[in-house]
Amino acid sequence: MTITVRPFVDADTDEVLAVMRASLGETDVLQRNRHLFRWKHVDNPFGRSIMLVATESDQIVGFRAFMRWTLTTPQGSHFRCVRPVDTATHPDHRRRGIFRELTHAAVEQATADGVNLIFNTPNAQSGAGYLKMGWSLVGRIGVMVRPGWRFVGKSDSVASDRPVDHLTGDDRPPNGLRTLRSTEYREWRFTGHPGARYVKFGGRDSYVICRTNTRGGRRELVVSEAVGQIKQPLREATRALTGHYAVGWFRQGSPERSRLLRAGFGPVPKVTALQLVARPLDVAGIDPLDFQNWDIGFGDLELL
Repeated sequence: MTITVRPFVDADTDEVLAVMRASLGETDVLQRNRHLFRWKHVDNPFGRSIMLVATESDQIVGFRAFMRWTLTTPQGSHFRCVRPVDTATHPDHRRRGIFRELTHAAVEQATADGVNLIFNTPNAQSGAGYLKMGWSLVGRIGVMVRPGWRFVGKSDSVASDRPVDHLTGDDRPPNGLRTLRSTEYREWRFTGHPGARYVKFGGRDSYVICRTNTRGGRRELVVSEAVGQIKQPLREATRALTGHYAVGWFRQGSPERSRLLRAGFGPVPKVTALQLVARPLDVAGIDPLDFQNWDIGFGDLELL
């Protein structure tokens, strides 16, 4: 039978979620429900996602979303971007070219919409497919670890006492392509996420935003955002949250990376957490395929 690609409409939501669960599964943190779907694709302050579905006999068998994003440059210009996320083909309909057909259609839509750049962090399996379709490998996102911390509290008990609030729109000047960190963005990103629980330590001008995670049976503290002088906020976090070690990552040369290094974090050699790939559409003034031209961290990339 013939596969048809068409725009997503809101009435497709439940059927799309069913395809995503069958294709991608779920975790305790990542529940594929209406709340997360709306947070990511509708409430996003950068705009509503480009969304397409593949159908066969009026049944949805595939879904493709390009989430809107805005990057700012050291020169003060803004790039309209999209990030391919939530790629799903029902297991009964794989190996029929649905991923490729949906992706090509989404790229056409992004180009027509005036998008400047597509970027994402695919896993190893899907990454090869993107490279064949015109994406380029920009660089590999590593991991910085501070081992040996055993925190004595319970994250659930302190979350309500450490709300992620007073997130000002002020941001340091970017050293490369950097997420446009408006107050609206920060509130959406760290307060509004339906699944992940973030906790803030520090004040208005210097703070860290963290979450706890379980990996390989061990509890880790993830540093997602770091603003200002973070030594004291990190100490507060380690006293309050449960975990065996702390992890984070910021680009080389960034002030956040320097501050994590001074706080005892160290890069783990030859470990790649994510790979960053990109496909420029209409970019001027900076080369997005040069990893040195990016100014990002875990908080820009995780849980999306």
